[in-house]
Amino acid sequence: MAGGGPACKNHCHGPHRPHVHSCRSVCREKDVPVLPGLHPITEDPGTCDIVKATQYGMLERCKELVEAGYDVRQPDKENVTLLHWAAINNRQELVKYYISKGAVVDQLGGDLNSTPLHWAIRQGHLPMVILLLKCGADPSLIDGEGFSSIHLAVLFQHVPIVAYLISKGQNIDTADFNGLTPLMLAARKVVGPEPTRFLLKFNPSLNAVDGVQKNTALHWAVTSGNVSAAELLLEAGANMDIKNAKGETALDLAIQTQNRFMIYMLMEEGRMRGRRNNRLLRMMEKYELFLLLASCLTLLWAVGYVMNLSSDSWLLKGCLLLFLLAGMALFVRQFVGLKNLRYLPTALMLSSVRKPLRSVHCLLCDSCVARYDQHSLWIAQCIGVGNHHYYLLFLSFLTVTSVWLLYRSLLYWSNHCVTSYHADGAWTYFTQITSCSPWVSYIFLLACFHTVWASLWLTIQLYQVLFCFSSYSSHNELPHEGSIKFEILLARKPVGTTIFKDLPVSL
Repeated sequence: MAGGGPACKNHCHGPHRPHVHSCRSVCREKDVPVLPGLHPITEDPGTCDIVKATQYGMLERCKELVEAGYDVRQPDKENVTLLHWAAINNRQELVKYYISKGAVVDQLGGDLNSTPLHWAIRQGHLPMVILLLKCGADPSLIDGEGFSSIHLAVLFQHVPIVAYLISKGQNIDTADFNGLTPLMLAARKVVGPEPTRFLLKFNPSLNAVDGVQKNTALHWAVTSGNVSAAELLLEAGANMDIKNAKGETALDLAIQTQNRFMIYMLMEEGRMRGRRNNRLLRMMEKYELFLLLASCLTLLWAVGYVMNLSSDSWLLKGCLLLFLLAGMALFVRQFVGLKNLRYLPTALMLSSVRKPLRSVHCLLCDSCVARYDQHSLWIAQCIGVGNHHYYLLFLSFLTVTSVWLLYRSLLYWSNHCVTSYHADGAWTYFTQITSCSPWVSYIFLLACFHTVWASLWLTIQLYQVLFCFSSYSSHNELPHEGSIKFEILLARKPVGTTIFKDLPVSL
């Protein structure tokens, strides 16, 4: 296997390609696999040899030839057995029949010296994998490239098969011939978040090293430029200080590859980890909620104090307010916001449990939220089962409180401020009430802002509850331009036909 992905020398099994007898290229054509069921054939089924009959799933013809004396364990000229052909084409009835007639379930064959289980995994046939394991197939056997079953499932991104193999006792840290674990292979060979994210749900060893270059999964992700995998590994707590056989850390490799985004991500993560180890910051993090409330109250008091200064210089007041806001933003960013707000301490493992009703995996919370409505920026949490009614109460009380503040502000101005609205107009009235009490004017503006968004969002939420749908579902149901999908019928040609007849028609 060379280059950016796995290759097969003897069975041309691309992401959706069957094993055909006459094909010897490496995953170049795009024809579709022969699937179980009735397929048009161009020759008499009674004249097919047993290999072609197996590839087509002709059970009766195969039984006829076996009963006539054909040995089911006999490989063909490519050193491939009938069980291999049946497994790669997902012919479950034929697999059961051949095994009952003495076929060896773990027979090695082909140029890659693979078992039928390996061939089924490469094609992503989960039902066939389940059947072969029930019949005694050994998932720990390695093929000619040194990969076991779980490694092949990871390489070809068949996450359901990975989950099934793990549920059947396969070690998540199983090493291949070169000492690479499935997590290392995912970081090295598969660009994107999956299956790395899925493997991390099962707590694999993040700091294990391979047997040749002594690289960790993070090293391989950096070397391959797999930003998504590197980010997931860093979030999971992968050690950034481990050195490989050449004495290089992950950051050293990123600098060598000149990947600026990777360099920035690693340096930023290193800086954040250094801050988390600071004793003072850890102590402040312990009292985060208290500091957050205290800072909010302090800000409100300080703004009111500055607004009510006896000085007539608005430049001085403006500079003081700007200094207060900048200082508070820096404090929240550097101290109170040291760690991200969390929603739930645990997250549902993807593809491992029954999916809750209307559940969505929130990337911000990294949690599976049942009855998902939205991720609220105002409370920094997801709204769903267990807290949706509290969110409605929050909006209701916020709306009522804001309206009450507006009323009391108007009442204060009418009783304590000398105004001439009818004589001088709105602008003069605004300057008069601002000069009378800048603090009350500040509270009035805040109340206006919160009244508008809270009342509108409360109305939308109540409307959605009344008609039984959520913000997430209503957003997904909006028509998107260019989202029309065309249904293309692809002819599934039998084994042995030419490649040109197998090419699908492009629209």
